Amino acid sequence: MVGLMLFASCEKKKQTTGVNVEDTIATDTLFMTSNYDNYRWFEVTVTLQNFLDEDSLGNEVAEVSNVFQTTSIEDTSFDTNVVICKHNEQGSSFDVRHGFWVEDLPLVKDDIKLTFEEAYEKVMTTNCPKPHSKYVVLRKELGPKNCNPQYIFGNVRAQLYVDAVTGDVTDKNPVFEGFNLATPVWP
Repeated sequence: MVGLMLFASCEKKKQTTGVNVEDTIATDTLFMTSNYDNYRWFEVTVTLQNFLDEDSLGNEVAEVSNVFQTTSIEDTSFDTNVVICKHNEQGSSFDVRHGFWVEDLPLVKDDIKLTFEEAYEKVMTTNCPKPHSKYVVLRKELGPKNCNPQYIFGNVRAQLYVDAVTGDVTDKNPVFEGFNLATPVWP
């Protein structure tokens, strides 16, 4: 089927195979809804089989992790846990850790217009150099500027950001656009 799609479109698209990112989000959201009364979705981490800068027509999604935070009423207070749902070819696991998630704003599924596959294709067709990395994170980063959720391809040395709403690609972090990181962001 993929070969037929490539032939029919008359162009070679760089695609992914393996674990389906959107399927894991749907499955994990159902798991959270079935097991927790109150939760927020914060992040998706995708691990690819190959590096982004390798010259190939595709890549395989080796693993997907979704991060959720739950709160529950405990006597006169609240208790907070982080639930990490991990999926790979060996299966799925669900890890609950006491604590809370920081540095991200909650993700809202209806606000995300691009699928992982669409974001991957945008990164692979951009003229920007690809980071030497196997990692992609979907998050709505907390910072001085409120921005759309971003698919962030890369590592600490180099990143490409794909706006999950508009599809715009940049090598600059939009959350800090216009801010000098050499000086404090907040007074």
